[in-house]
Amino acid sequence: MPKLDHYISVGRDRLRCGYTTGTCAAAAARGAAEALLLGRALPAVRINTPAGVWVEAELLEQTSGPGWASCAVRKDGGDDPDVTDGALVFARVEQTAAPGIEIDGGPGVGRVTLPGLDQPVGAAAINRVPRRMISDQLADVLARSGSPGGLRAVISIPAGEALAKKTFNPRLGIAGGISVLGTSGIVRPMSEEALIASVLLELDMVRASGARDVLVTPGNYGEDFARDVLGLELSRWALCSNYVGAAIDHAAALGFRSLLLVGHFGKLAKVAAGTMNTHSRTADGRAETLAAHTALCGGSRALTERIFACAATDGAVELLEAAGLRERVMSSIAAALDRQLKHRAGEGMEIEALFFSNRFGVLGKTPGADSLLALHRPAPEGRSLRRAEEPGIPPQPPSQHSHQH
Repeated sequence: MPKLDHYISVGRDRLRCGYTTGTCAAAAARGAAEALLLGRALPAVRINTPAGVWVEAELLEQTSGPGWASCAVRKDGGDDPDVTDGALVFARVEQTAAPGIEIDGGPGVGRVTLPGLDQPVGAAAINRVPRRMISDQLADVLARSGSPGGLRAVISIPAGEALAKKTFNPRLGIAGGISVLGTSGIVRPMSEEALIASVLLELDMVRASGARDVLVTPGNYGEDFARDVLGLELSRWALCSNYVGAAIDHAAALGFRSLLLVGHFGKLAKVAAGTMNTHSRTADGRAETLAAHTALCGGSRALTERIFACAATDGAVELLEAAGLRERVMSSIAAALDRQLKHRAGEGMEIEALFFSNRFGVLGKTPGADSLLALHRPAPEGRSLRRAEEPGIPPQPPSQHSHQH
């Protein structure tokens, strides 16, 4: 069967779209319901997605028995590096005496264990839009058949438990498998929107726990340094990847009282220059930032030129150390970082930062960083030195939370 013939332009490339696990589940449910209620074992079904793009999905592994039918659709991620690409999404549909549509998850579909996600604790991790898509397909077949009663669909993904280890699901409290996702039904290759949504959901989870103060790191380096070197607790911690600005905006909107940013110097040097998306394809500016602050702190033209030519920040720090300017330049960059962060956060949320190098350790921090560091350190008796928190306030969650659709 031909793959989805729908393309978008990403930069200079023309990339093929795919369809989400939610679309797969809806198509499989349609196929199973057709077989059960209309006696038609179709080779494929054609369904519309919320994006208005029609998807024709081949129906695989069709089986049936008294009062039930089952089939699968193979996930097509298009040109997106989606961890679920090629996975089989099954729907087993059975008749029920009571009217209405029931939807649940089977093996390989995760189950929600923490508040703050799209579905309540205990529910299958099948998000709202996929649930509506599945329900619409089942209701349509039920109406066409004129059958009494209702339908129950169980969605399962045999490879889901193994695939979940490659997603954010275990960290987000989704146990036993992957999520059935998608707000548009279509996978748009390398969607930055989906990546940012993954980042923001981590903040949602921390806020839903009742936390008012959050620790944020751009990546694993920051996580390891915060835990292993600074001795901080990670119970109120979220990753922000390259999306520092988006994370600050979202944290402020969620009503966090404070945000402590701990990151590698190479990353936060960009933020000090006002770069709030630190991906290398978006911006760099590390050399320019270091050179400018070296000159501002009295560095000679020769030293400034050598700093500017450094390929890595550690090399620049080594030159500053030899020139006796390390502390002055790091303080200057910390002051610039402080201005940028406070400008982005506004007045409603306290924000501070610490930056480090794996070679040199802590290199600098904003003026109020120590007070926020104290909030994330465990007390001697094992209790965190934190301000009073409040009961979980479920935020408005984004719809996707890993590079999985």
